[in-house]
Amino acid sequence: MIKITNILFTTSILLSLSTSIFAADTNIFKGQSPWPEIRKERLNTMLPYAMNEANIDAWLVVCRENNNDPMAKHIGCENAGKTAVFLFYFDKDTFYSLAFSPKGEATALKDLNLLKEVVEVAREESAISLAANFIKSKSFKNVAINTSNTNPQADGISHTQYQQLTSALGRKHSKLLISASNLIYEFLAVKLPAEVAIMKQAAALTAKWQIEAYKQVVPGKTTDADVAKFLKQKMQEYGVTDAWAPTQNPNVVSGTDRGHSHATDRVIQAGDVIQTDFGIRVYDTWVTDIQRFAYVLKENETKPPKDIMHYWESAKAGRDAAFDAMKAGKTGFDVDLAQRKVMKETNSLPVMWSTGHPVGYVAHDSGPALNSKPNYSTNQLTLKTNMTFAFDGFHKWIMQNGLPKTISVEEMVVITEDGAEYLIAPQIDLVLIK
Repeated sequence: MIKITNILFTTSILLSLSTSIFAADTNIFKGQSPWPEIRKERLNTMLPYAMNEANIDAWLVVCRENNNDPMAKHIGCENAGKTAVFLFYFDKDTFYSLAFSPKGEATALKDLNLLKEVVEVAREESAISLAANFIKSKSFKNVAINTSNTNPQADGISHTQYQQLTSALGRKHSKLLISASNLIYEFLAVKLPAEVAIMKQAAALTAKWQIEAYKQVVPGKTTDADVAKFLKQKMQEYGVTDAWAPTQNPNVVSGTDRGHSHATDRVIQAGDVIQTDFGIRVYDTWVTDIQRFAYVLKENETKPPKDIMHYWESAKAGRDAAFDAMKAGKTGFDVDLAQRKVMKETNSLPVMWSTGHPVGYVAHDSGPALNSKPNYSTNQLTLKTNMTFAFDGFHKWIMQNGLPKTISVEEMVVITEDGAEYLIAPQIDLVLIK
């Protein structure tokens, strides 16, 4: 199998972005999506690297319309109609990409110039059977398919597709089939520099809108839902979409903890700590996940009281500890432990949530989980350069009404050779609402 020790990324995509994403246009995400070119580069560089890291000889993905594989968009079969099979493999240390696609659709796929070879499949033929015959003609040691009990992004093959594939392969060659879970972790978790550049721009916009939303708050009148509505309007104006379930984005909470939920009609009052958890999807591909916090001043207050400031500074201390621990070669387990130590030192109540998670193509993306839960499948994975994460600084306490409240200041970072780097400047001070 080919050994790839260095990943070289071309600058052509970054140069093309300079006239679109970084232009002085009011809407920085207006215009043609850079995804087609970025996807092509990912398939030619990142995928063989990921297959090598996961010790995979061949990767088979079955695609179809309406209920497609989660990886379809990443490999070029998002427009599949009848069943198509995409196969990526090594042969004598050379990487190949091949699709068995129904006739007609194969023509459109060839036009994309995304894969090295596209085989037309007659309407009366089976793409799965043709792919199985191809596998039988090779000497693969393993063939990865999208089955996983830990990662939904790697669990795309349906039960009937699996039955068809194993039937076509026969008992002997079906023994080659293994889970693609590790491969997909390696493939999705690491981003190209051009992708990180896009995410930085999206993160800046996400945080900017949250601060603007807080400026609209009138204590005793504005509701959590009003703040959420303002952010939804900004998204509509820019033509961006939700980073996660639309009914739960943004999640605005001025009262007790609600976890992942919808914003309610609770009226914001003086003395409230407001949490806004918000993310946008740009170019229908990359997402953000950022939280910003505000405090509503009481009458005659010019700054938050000492207890609120303690909670805020403690949460930031936890964030800083996690940030310092995020280095290539460290595990998600290591990162979470660094913050838990600070939480204990600052007398925070325990929280059920992980310190952080990969972010990029979805809010909770593939890659190392930043938690220290026992027997957790992905918290022992190591952080690598160009992985992107969203992570929180926690402090939890009990309010005067007896209900719990948590500050979970959430930022986004990319892992570099020197450690973690914020995509945008982190929140330093609470937003103060008079």
